[in-house]
Amino acid sequence: MKKLSLLFAIAVFSAVTAFRPVTSIREDRSLLLTQLQQTKEQLLKDVQGLTDAQLEYKPAADRWSVIECVEHITLIEKAIREGEQHLIQQPANPERKKDIKATDEQIIKNVEDRSHKVKAPEYGVPKHTYSSNAETIKAFTDQRDKLIEYVTNTKDALRDHIMDHPALGPVDAYQLLLLDAAHTNRHTQQLQEVKADPGFPK
Repeated sequence: MKKLSLLFAIAVFSAVTAFRPVTSIREDRSLLLTQLQQTKEQLLKDVQGLTDAQLEYKPAADRWSVIECVEHITLIEKAIREGEQHLIQQPANPERKKDIKATDEQIIKNVEDRSHKVKAPEYGVPKHTYSSNAETIKAFTDQRDKLIEYVTNTKDALRDHIMDHPALGPVDAYQLLLLDAAHTNRHTQQLQEVKADPGFPK
């Protein structure tokens, strides 16, 4: 369980606002599927047609390039997916639903807020894992498509498996995957900032 907690210590919050108690938990998966699909489409739109020089441009030595942002998103999604599957394999504990304080909407808002800067966990730092920029983008796309297919078709009771997140407190498996979608948007904003840099290759 310690390993699972570390896996989800994705430092996307340097400060987490106080959460209101949940009054009702959305039982369908429409919000999650919409978030996963829209964040996938936005990222692919933002990298479409970019040259290798543009994908690899870094505004400064300590900042990531566009393609490094894509790799980071892919690495973190892989970790979240593995953690979510581990959680689903544990006994369901729906009696803990009452303990959840973070609403779905609050998770999205807080993760997407780039005013809180944080350091990526070591396993999420881009290391140019893939053989080419095209392979990096393909890895993200293939992985996201599999996740969307899983959420669409699974019989897993995502709302009935709850864990303690180090920043959010109790969250269910649905919310972990929602965090993943919001994390994608967070770093898509980052790569958009790179593209807006005055030195970005034309």
